[in-house]
Parts: sequence; structure tokens; C-alpha cells
Amino acid sequence: MAQGSGTVLAYVGTYTRNGSKGIYCYRVDTETGALTLLGTTNGVQNPSFVALHPGGRFLYSVSEVGASDGRPGGAVAAFALDPVSGALTLLDQQSSMGSGPCHVNVDHTGRYVFVANYGSGSAAMLPIQEDGSLGPACDSHQHEGSSVVPRRQEGPHAHSANLAPDNRFVFVCDLGLDRVLAYRLDLDGAKFPPNDPAWGTLHPGAGPRHMTFHPSGEYAYVINELDSTMTVFAYDGARGALETIQTITTLPEGFEGTSYPADVHISQDGRFLYGSNRGHDSIVTYAVDAATGKLTVVGHTSTFGEFPRNFNIDPTGRWMYVANQNTNNIVTYRIDAASGMPEPTGEQLEVPIPVCIQFLTV
Repeated sequence: MAQGSGTVLAYVGTYTRNGSKGIYCYRVDTETGALTLLGTTNGVQNPSFVALHPGGRFLYSVSEVGASDGRPGGAVAAFALDPVSGALTLLDQQSSMGSGPCHVNVDHTGRYVFVANYGSGSAAMLPIQEDGSLGPACDSHQHEGSSVVPRRQEGPHAHSANLAPDNRFVFVCDLGLDRVLAYRLDLDGAKFPPNDPAWGTLHPGAGPRHMTFHPSGEYAYVINELDSTMTVFAYDGARGALETIQTITTLPEGFEGTSYPADVHISQDGRFLYGSNRGHDSIVTYAVDAATGKLTVVGHTSTFGEFPRNFNIDPTGRWMYVANQNTNNIVTYRIDAASGMPEPTGEQLEVPIPVCIQFLTV
């Protein structure tokens, strides 16, 4: 592969047990959807969630643990990325300023990494150095409070850190508080102070987990783990304000089992929204009303595996890949351009405890 070749790489984060080697790198055949393993990278415990630098030369992962280097709390790792081979080289690790970090993101300028700590219910901001390594956290926030579901909402549980389309705000979904906390992004001051308004509110017991924005920037979508719903917000980008306009189920009518939604993604043209259901083991497809941002269920597609923790759509918008955590497989789908429905190609990969998948065009 030559740099600038248009080749698409896929990086898969995993839990490092049951034979997992850490982060897996694949080459994506954008004509067929096939994935070819290029290599693996170890050296970090539980690099379950990964994020790519906008410059394409660095990758960041959580180390989803309760303690690291003998100190309480998890870590964030930085890797140099070889765009020719896809290989990763560990640069350093820094404290995530909390326990159980489960989500990591990079601001659009590539200057800072943001991490959400599920165990401690906190979020932190870490500076990216010129060589791609990380400095110690320059700002962090400990969430406070609880909500109505015993054992799951006894305290805060930050689950994702999401950058606004214009990079002016950071939104942290907190499953334990039923809130999406809003922070202003101060790039020059290396801070992310609370915004005013300070949060968008979910209904009690929702359990907000992951979030995405409509390409228009006018709407945001939050998938809720505890009651299997998707919430639609009208988004005021000038104020960083979220106003609920719809909440809709992620499950088919008549389903009575236990299920926990996990991830959410939107098509590049904003016509379709997708969510994963762990338990029902499906991908739900919604049609998006362009005028209102509201959702209508199109259908559900089996994930051909158990506990689809995360999934993603490749840069061409033609292929979807679903990571089934409990059955150690990644399943490939072709997305029907007319209906938006993901159609299984029959291709599956065996990957130990896959959690997330992120794409890079080199």
C-alpha cells in the first residue's frame, strides 16, 4: 500500500483475554466488503475502544481496567500508525483519571483526546504532543448523582465522549444520570468547562450510552441501554443545547426478552440511522425524516452472533461490520441504498471478544 492510495484500513479493539492479541488491523476490499488481516498489536490491556487521529498517523485506545501501573484507574494509550503497513507502535500511556475507561475520541483539530470513564463516572481531556504521544490529563470532570434503576444507576457512569460537528462542544453520555452532559471546548486554554445549558435530559431509567449527529448538524441521536430506546434531540449548535423531540423503541413489537442497546451510527447522507441490540441480537434500521429529524422503524436484521457491542459503516457507505462480543465474530453486511437495510453477505471473521471497529483511509 502506498500512502494516499485510497486504501481503507479497519482497526478492531478487543478485550485481551480468551486468546485476543489486542488491536487487530485489516485491509478492507471496498468492492467486495472482505477484510484481510494485516497484523495485531499487543502491549495494552483491554484496548476495547479505539479512535483515530484526523491526520491519519496516530491511534488512541482505552485500557479498560480498574487500575493501571499499580494505581487506581484506567489508562489511555497512544500509538504511531504506519500508513503503508497499518502497523501500530506503542508510544505511551497516560492515566484516564478514572476507572473503567470505555470510550475515547479525538477532537477535530487533532490536539486533544477525550475519554469517558464508566466505572468512576468521569471524563478527562489529554493533550496530544507533536510526536502523537499523550501528555497527562489537562482537565477532568467527576460527575455526581444517580437515577432510578438500582445497581445500574446508583451513581454516575460516563459511557461516551462525543464532539459536536463544529468542535465547539463535548457531550458526555452518562448512563447513571440519564443525562448527556454538555461541555464547552476551550482548545487554547486546554479545558472543557461545563456549558450553559449543562445537559440534555433523558427520561428516567433510559441509560444513555452512545451518540451521533445528523450530517446537517440540526439533530442528535442517543441510544439508551437500559430501556431499549433511541432519543432524538433537536440540536442548537450556537448554544450547545439539546431538546428532546422523540423517543422510539429499538426493538420489534412483541419482543419480551432482555436486551441492551449499545451503539448508534448514521448514514453519510443522513437518510438512515442504525442501532445495535444486545440480547435481541439485531441491528435496527430507521428512516430519518429530513424535515424533522424524527425516526420511523424500517426493520431489524440479525447480527448472526451474540451481544453486538459495536458496529460501524465503512467510508464508502456501502458496507456495515458488526462486532459480536460474546460469539467472537465480526459479520459483514451490504447496505441497500434504497431501503437502508443491511443485508448479510455471508462473510464472517473470527476475532476474540471484538468490541469496536474504526476505519482509516490512507
